[in-house]
Amino acid sequence: MNAGLWLVNSTLAAVLSIALMEDSVCRAPDGNDGFPGVPGLDGRPGQKGDVGEPGISIHRMGIQGPKGDAGEPGLPGIPGKQGYHGPSGIAGPPGPPGLKGKKGEAGNILEQPRPAFSASRRSPPSLGTTVVFDNIITNQESSYSPQTGEFTCSIPGVYYFAYQVVSRGNLCLSITKNKERVVSFCDNNSQALLQVNSGSSVLSLAMGDRVSLSTDHAGVNSIYRGSEVDSVFSGFMLFPQTD
Repeated sequence: MNAGLWLVNSTLAAVLSIALMEDSVCRAPDGNDGFPGVPGLDGRPGQKGDVGEPGISIHRMGIQGPKGDAGEPGLPGIPGKQGYHGPSGIAGPPGPPGLKGKKGEAGNILEQPRPAFSASRRSPPSLGTTVVFDNIITNQESSYSPQTGEFTCSIPGVYYFAYQVVSRGNLCLSITKNKERVVSFCDNNSQALLQVNSGSSVLSLAMGDRVSLSTDHAGVNSIYRGSEVDSVFSGFMLFPQTD
């Protein structure tokens, strides 16, 4: 007999004998379930899945409704910053003349200031070509200065100026306005006698204008200074000017 065949037969006989023994043995009832076991460890992460297909949008655009009514105005906002000044506009046309005003009350000429002066020479200072009359005779409104020999206009108007100067020689004198010669007068005196040189003029003066009498250096030395005769320079306002 072959050894392999013998081994198979022996094995089959043993299995059959065990089965017969189990059928003849009484079986006990099943026991109670045991306690759950401890949870196992997490498994390893799975592989990345494939990209899914794009979803279908369920949002649909409806038909635009009519425009609603305007709401109530809101509260005023905070004022903004002031902008830069723009360029000046073109000047407009002149307006129509206004109505004529009421006639004013008549003025009193006696209440108006009337500058006037008259001065003679005693011991005048030497101021170059300006002839100074240092002895005040009258000086209304204090317009004439005996220190400088100048009359300064404080009220615009028309003025009259005149002089009489005694000399012992040839003499030329000029009435000046603001150091500019207005009129000049000359006398020749070859005999060296006392002689009067006189002249006058009417001048229109503005406020601040200055009037004086002037000559050259030789003329200043020829003016007589004796006490028996006087050299005089005078001026006064004829009428004021408002224009």
